[in-house]
Amino acid sequence: MFDIESIYEAKSVGDAVRALNERPDAELISGGTDVLIRLRAGKGAGRPLVSIHELSEIKGVELQENGDIRIGAGTTFVKITNSPVIQQYIPMLGEAVDTVGGPQIRSMGTIGGNICNGATSADSASTMFTLEAEIVLEGPEGERVVPISEFYIGPGQTVRQHAEVCKYFLIRRDSIDGWHGRYIKYGKRKAMEIATLGCAVRVKLSSDKKLIEDVRLAYGVAAPTPVRCHKAEAILRGRRTDDEMAVEEFVKAALTEVNPRSSWRASKEFRLQLIAELARRALADAVRLAGGKAADEIACWRSGSLAESDMADDTSCKATADSASCDSMADKEVCAKTGSASTDANRRSRTGEEEGGGRDA
Repeated sequence: MFDIESIYEAKSVGDAVRALNERPDAELISGGTDVLIRLRAGKGAGRPLVSIHELSEIKGVELQENGDIRIGAGTTFVKITNSPVIQQYIPMLGEAVDTVGGPQIRSMGTIGGNICNGATSADSASTMFTLEAEIVLEGPEGERVVPISEFYIGPGQTVRQHAEVCKYFLIRRDSIDGWHGRYIKYGKRKAMEIATLGCAVRVKLSSDKKLIEDVRLAYGVAAPTPVRCHKAEAILRGRRTDDEMAVEEFVKAALTEVNPRSSWRASKEFRLQLIAELARRALADAVRLAGGKAADEIACWRSGSLAESDMADDTSCKATADSASCDSMADKEVCAKTGSASTDANRRSRTGEEEGGGRDA
């Protein structure tokens, strides 16, 4: 049972804003995969809810005439993963949200809730950082646009005001054309797991595929909020894709820009190992997806595992690779070239056959 005072079904975004403005104690609910769990645990019990679950105006993925992509905040993870627009232009995002929980969670949870919860572990967050997403909010004073880099202000905290509703996310064409990327989630299980660490890398290569023209690196659970590593990115710009020294400089710089903590999931020291290793792996995959040749030493997971000394606290290095989708979209190319095992878990998740699940939105 849930201890709820009342639930109001908003008829529009404006109506939801009004209802929230009138009730400072009310809580916004969309998919409910986090809110209802908190209520069942007694957190915020007895509060009124304002539901935006049925609002079609905040759902769907749209390719706009100017090449930008608009993603409704109320769009579920499964709709994003299966969207033809996402699959064609930013498959990395579809694969990232396909690592959230299990099929039930992905059928109900929304990308708006995943971002607006403010959790550093949100599987969509680091990818959205590398996409330089813009967040459109509507409140009593009207609309405003917030770059995702300015959205998070602390653990579980964002700049969204109580009476504001997240309407949609905007991905600019400049962050789409010519870019390729990879998100890798590390967890102790392949499904139903909140990320121990998440790493997202996007690259844009030169026309001859030999140089890295631009690169973006972002992490989840590497700091109190999702974090972008600008210093590390600057090191790789203009360097050869197969420059092993440049990659190691890139990794070392990333380690200076993060601040992971120890928790029951993993120690700070292990997370620092993950931060370095996942950057190498995600970069190698992103370069290959873009048609380039990655440095040989960052393809160390071709055999499916690392030396025990390299990942002393890891029970299975292969779990990192397996936690990302390899059965669809552009990642087929990566799996074929690296010899990594195909991930059947995501394929099963779309048909409802996958067992287990986890909450991240």
